[in-house]
Amino acid sequence: MIRAVVLAAGASSRYGSSRPKQQELLPEVLAALHASSTLDGILVVLGAHPIETDEPTVRCPDWADGPGASLRCGLAALPAEVEAAVVVLADGPDLDPRAVDRIVESWRAEGGDVVAAAYGGQRLHPVLLARDAWARVPDEGARGLEARLVACDDLTPPGDVDVRR
Repeated sequence: MIRAVVLAAGASSRYGSSRPKQQELLPEVLAALHASSTLDGILVVLGAHPIETDEPTVRCPDWADGPGASLRCGLAALPAEVEAAVVVLADGPDLDPRAVDRIVESWRAEGGDVVAAAYGGQRLHPVLLARDAWARVPDEGARGLEARLVACDDLTPPGDVDVRR
């Protein structure tokens, strides 16, 4: 079983809106995850702001400690039968479901504890974390873990929106 963990816990302080960016951008990210053929569910990690979503959520009380704290909170909330988590950012509205499918299929075929999408050689998300990697998530989050890269050069990068578009 593979679940997506959507990190939506940040303060959204650079976005410049009274409405948090996660609330505005999350629907596009969730639509991409629902279009994936390889996921068995989605969990949204909340923190600084209440976010309205029909997806299951977990609130991370330590969200201000950074992405690692939020990710560890999300991973801890997953059921025991989950073998791997696909980590995405709530502020990456251009996420392509084919990137999710590609890293999951690569993990199933070749294994590895951490598998990440790369666009033009640059590691971005989504990132798949096999259960064996969950205890090693550092404070900077999944980017602090060495990953096997899967080329997604033919896809649009997911983005990481910090300011209003």
